[in-house]
Amino acid sequence: MLSEPSDMLVQVRTLNDLAYCPRRFGLERLEGQWADSGDTERGRNVHHRVDDGPKGSLPSPEEDSERPCVARSVHLGDPGLGMVGIIDLVESADGDAVPVDYKQGTIAPVPEGAWEPERVQVCAQGLLLRAHGYHSSHGVLYFAGSKRRVDVAFTDTLVARTLELLAEARRLTGSGEIPPPLVDSPKCPRCSLVSLCLPDETNRLLGIGEEVRPIVPARDDAIPLYVQTRGAHIGRSHDEIAVHDKKVVVGRARLEDTSQVVVLGAATLTTPLLEALAERRIPVALHTFGGWYYGSFVAAGGFGAALRTCQHRVAASPRRSLKLSRAFVNGKLRNQRVMLRRNGRDLPRGALDRLADCASEALRADSLDVLRGIEGLGARVYFEHFDKMLRTDLPFRMDGRNRRPPRDPVNSLLSFAYACLVREVTHLLFRVGLEPHVGFMHQIRPGRPALALDLMEEFRPLVADSAVLSAVNNGVVKADDFQFRSTGVLLKDGARRQFIRVIERRLDELATHPVFGTRLSLRRIMEVQARLLARHLTGELPRYIPYKTR
Repeated sequence: MLSEPSDMLVQVRTLNDLAYCPRRFGLERLEGQWADSGDTERGRNVHHRVDDGPKGSLPSPEEDSERPCVARSVHLGDPGLGMVGIIDLVESADGDAVPVDYKQGTIAPVPEGAWEPERVQVCAQGLLLRAHGYHSSHGVLYFAGSKRRVDVAFTDTLVARTLELLAEARRLTGSGEIPPPLVDSPKCPRCSLVSLCLPDETNRLLGIGEEVRPIVPARDDAIPLYVQTRGAHIGRSHDEIAVHDKKVVVGRARLEDTSQVVVLGAATLTTPLLEALAERRIPVALHTFGGWYYGSFVAAGGFGAALRTCQHRVAASPRRSLKLSRAFVNGKLRNQRVMLRRNGRDLPRGALDRLADCASEALRADSLDVLRGIEGLGARVYFEHFDKMLRTDLPFRMDGRNRRPPRDPVNSLLSFAYACLVREVTHLLFRVGLEPHVGFMHQIRPGRPALALDLMEEFRPLVADSAVLSAVNNGVVKADDFQFRSTGVLLKDGARRQFIRVIERRLDELATHPVFGTRLSLRRIMEVQARLLARHLTGELPRYIPYKTR
């Protein structure tokens, strides 16, 4: 067979994914997407226990192989076969090399004792052993959940199926094609990539599937760690993040429970901590004390190149950029109207109608300049009446939107909330594999996360504005929580801490997706929207539908 460089060889373990679900193979192999679940964590622990045993060594095929021996973590690759992989354990006796693959689950209720993907994987390991000159007639699957072994004979039928999947893996790898999702498959709910793949959601938008099963869990397990202690020292302590203030530990957070580290103001992060965060793809965001978002440190993921190529292609097309921009603005204006309708008092006649008209006109705009004008008109109507959503018995008033710097407390809160929102969306885009700095409506400028600003438009009213109204109307922030300076109005440290909690509660709040009917946290909904946008950019979905609350 054709020889290939090592980085083009098919990983043995990915044949398991391909046999289980071709789309899972595409997401992992072609896009580099991965997500852990309870099953994957348990499987990793099982493999760690195997690796911790005596290593041993595999005798060469020419040696007297009748002497029993065991070798662990055997790395094998063959360019002619086109495969590479790690075999958990190889038992060599009576002239036969037997690959043993450890699984965290239980024996399958089928005559073979194991599902096809598992049998294919151990067969592929046997083919690698054969390619290196060993005789390998069968393999073993050890199921930790049942504490039993299952023998897998390398029959002609199983070998042919394994080689068929290997050829398909090579074809998909060469084409860069992401296979379509399974339709109403019972495999999807237990798959660790279900929230990345979005099979039911994608099929619903394509008019194929009917039921959209809820994504579990509805909220993220990990949460952000905020550090705003001036001069803090942030380092790693075993599997924890430790925050020191003058050599005194003032906070700890487990790495596995942390989704991002957000630093407000001057602080020092150690290299060991940055290395641990990069390994787990946990971003570090940097804000000024005033809340301005500088940017983020993210690991070099090395995935999403094909997706970003599609993104650049769409960004270079005025027609397609305009189509997406219309959707972003329409979603924003519709949600602003809902906010005013739900929370406003004594609104003048026509305010809601003007916002509805602007939202409709946005869908008919024939250029980005016209669209930006419509957006500006809608924003002026919205912010002219924003203070009608504030309690009248509180000393907070707002005369339109102002920024850089904000000149009143409400605008100060809005600016900080928008900075937090753009950070959240930027991190989501990095996670999806999109380039946050290449947008469609916002102009591309050095340092500006244009796509993050595009995608966050529909969420500005629902996340940031809602958090501001909640903080003010519920008395979380008070008039004396602000500092009035010539450079603008700033929140004091203690009040900022309370306001961050309000923003996080809002992001964690469950909402019903109007298209799919499933309930997710707003943070998860934003990720769903980012992934649907990515599927539109690759051509899998014909259009992008913004999130519009009912």
